[in-house]
Amino acid sequence: MQEMIIKRNRLLAEKVIAGLQSRNMTGYYAETKEDALKQALSLIPEGSTIGMGGCMSAIEIGLTDALKSGNYHFIDRDRMEDKRAAMLQTYDADFFLTSANAMTEDGVMINVDGNSNRVSAIAQGPKKVICIVSMNKICPDPDSAMKRARGVAAPTNAQRFGLATPCSKTGSCMNCKSPDTICCQILITRYSRHKDRIHVILVGEPVGY
Repeated sequence: MQEMIIKRNRLLAEKVIAGLQSRNMTGYYAETKEDALKQALSLIPEGSTIGMGGCMSAIEIGLTDALKSGNYHFIDRDRMEDKRAAMLQTYDADFFLTSANAMTEDGVMINVDGNSNRVSAIAQGPKKVICIVSMNKICPDPDSAMKRARGVAAPTNAQRFGLATPCSKTGSCMNCKSPDTICCQILITRYSRHKDRIHVILVGEPVGY
């Protein structure tokens, strides 16, 4: 069964990568977390300035540790007292690390955000964006991708941050207007105006939410 999943992921990744290319974005397939780490580092020259949103996928493949210990300028907002200053520095970074809450088979990305620093940096600001997206986030169409982003990723992240939202208690989206709502802004990335700005590393192993 595992071999069938691997084969399915390879074939589906080819379709997603072709969809990304048609949308002026660049896609890659990494079968393992280790492969994903190597691919990401190959895209980031030493000396680069890198910012990040709350990207568990980058952490789980070991990318943040590699950048912090390497010859890079990693904007570590968790260690900066002025969080706003860290976010503003990120908008002028060489690279921004993120994931997608969901992605369609033809390369449309869906992201929901509470503070909106992540979705705004994906849309504009950093010179390049590297998205690390596991294959379990790939959905057949925009409707199913939106349902995954709102109904799976958002409740999981709300629980991770300890937010008092209905979804953190029920496990499903209640379309709330809670002060803690994590769905303040929803970004649909269907095309990149600037070629070679957005790079998507598809990972065969599950990472992130």
